Amino acid sequence: MARLIAALSGGVDSAVAAARMVEAGHDVTAIHLALSRTPLTYRAGSRGCCSLEDANDARRVADTLAIPFYVWDFSTQFHEDVVQNFLSEYARGHTPNPCLRCNEKIKFAALCDRALALGFEGVVTGHYARLIEQSDGTIDLHRSVDQAKDQSYVLGVLTQKQLRHSHFPLGDTIKEEVRREAHRRGLRVADKPDSYDICFIPEGDTADYLHDKLGYRPGQIKDESGEVLGEHQGIFTYTIGQRKGLRLGHPAADGRPRYVLRLDPQDDTVIVGPHAKLRVDHLSGVDPLWCGQAPSGPFTATVQLRAHAQEVPATVTPTADGVTIRLDQPAYGIAPGQTAVIYDGTRVVGSATIDTATP
Repeated sequence: MARLIAALSGGVDSAVAAARMVEAGHDVTAIHLALSRTPLTYRAGSRGCCSLEDANDARRVADTLAIPFYVWDFSTQFHEDVVQNFLSEYARGHTPNPCLRCNEKIKFAALCDRALALGFEGVVTGHYARLIEQSDGTIDLHRSVDQAKDQSYVLGVLTQKQLRHSHFPLGDTIKEEVRREAHRRGLRVADKPDSYDICFIPEGDTADYLHDKLGYRPGQIKDESGEVLGEHQGIFTYTIGQRKGLRLGHPAADGRPRYVLRLDPQDDTVIVGPHAKLRVDHLSGVDPLWCGQAPSGPFTATVQLRAHAQEVPATVTPTADGVTIRLDQPAYGIAPGQTAVIYDGTRVVGSATIDTATP
């Protein structure tokens, strides 16, 4: 049996994951990650996480399971690697995914590194994904059985080293059964709502948060011909594909809705136009991360371009510093900064950050 760290968020998924590993006979120590410099006492219903309420819930789970419990303060690293990156990417007119960044830099890098340095053999989390070991020892990351809860997309940044030290006990279970199991085990978090939205924006108002952190940078909203249609207070409060909240001065000549097509941080301009102009057939990605051996040439795959989005068949070509992706069918409203996660069936091949998206 292995000495393992169980990352307890204070929610039902991580609680049942830890309970299963304890029941399997592993030597489990519970860790709650303190990620906020100024944690709220309570979280706002299902919004956010990492509150003092969550820490207390995690401690109660550890007590119920009769395992050691510690809080590890990663707030400084989280602020530098996740929050600051989030702000700088939005300031550039990009649309980042902080959950992937957190998995890459905190939960499966800093946490795993510290656990291994302390003599533990791996990290247990409540993510919905499956790990399958091949005959050569390679660990493959696959989608979970519960497709509605599948979290393989946000785990597409994990390397083979990190996968070797990861455990996802819930990958073969549907969410309803996890809650029933939590009840059977007497875990008080059995009915706790799942958290959603960005954990460091518990109010759920991303635009207000960005204004507070980045200030106001007024600019113009234009159509593709250069006609000024309105004004804005910061391009970082818009994202490509956005339709609502544009507050344009007058409707399009054809009466059809207009969408955000591009964001220009150089002159703080938002460019809008018809939905057809959002069409994307080719992508370039930077900073690729491969879950196994890096591919040596072009290959066919499917690509997921947003969390919970449908996969798109594509041809992926590794380049010297990234990847190019040719989509077999068009996608719409894809923004630089988003992450393309590449699949072979249910297996995650790797990921890259979208740098350009073109028709």
